[in-house]
Amino acid sequence: MRKVVVALAAAGALAPGAFAQVDNAGLSFDATLGVVSDYRYRGLSLSDEAPAVQLDATVSSPAGLYGNLFVSTIDEYGADAGGDGAHVEVDYTLGWAFAAADFDVDIALSAYTYPGGTDVDYLTIPIAVSRSLDQWSVTLGYEYSPSQENLGDADGSYVWIGADWADEESGFGFTSWVGHEDGAWAPDGKTDWGLGGYKTFGQIELGLSVQGVDVEDDATFVGSLTFSS
Repeated sequence: MRKVVVALAAAGALAPGAFAQVDNAGLSFDATLGVVSDYRYRGLSLSDEAPAVQLDATVSSPAGLYGNLFVSTIDEYGADAGGDGAHVEVDYTLGWAFAAADFDVDIALSAYTYPGGTDVDYLTIPIAVSRSLDQWSVTLGYEYSPSQENLGDADGSYVWIGADWADEESGFGFTSWVGHEDGAWAPDGKTDWGLGGYKTFGQIELGLSVQGVDVEDDATFVGSLTFSS
């Protein structure tokens, strides 16, 4: 329940507008803070179609090992018997991003947690392979959710393909994806898609996308504003 790709930025160039710093040990750090008009994950709103504040931070080593933290406000989730649930999603990812032949490979373990929620935390294993050519990048991704109690003792899978274009000189970029999910989160299967663009102005990035899913009738426009410092 977070971005389509957790840490592709750790595999190579940082995302436009990201803050980057390298310390004396060779570790690099990048982070963005932003707001979205609707926190959509795989086509579905996790913020009840309301704005959400999000933080995304990654620390990576020269060997490609990295840790990522993603935080977002959400609609109340995982309420207990007293009616109290989580209002924030906190995701932790440990991974390894490396090059193999002409491809970038990203293998990770992610924990999705909901502080204050009851029996809703779970683990997944995301894998992504991408290939870049000039200003274009194409990515094929797969995420497996092993059977676990908080997923109703069922496993799940999500496969997606995305195409991105970015021009560093002008600050314009384009992103698109389509994905299909089965199992714990979608017993009958569902397909989502997205198409969007962004423009960077120094440390600020403005984005607009349209996202849809086949279990809902209407597509939704999502705006974003992110800041790096």
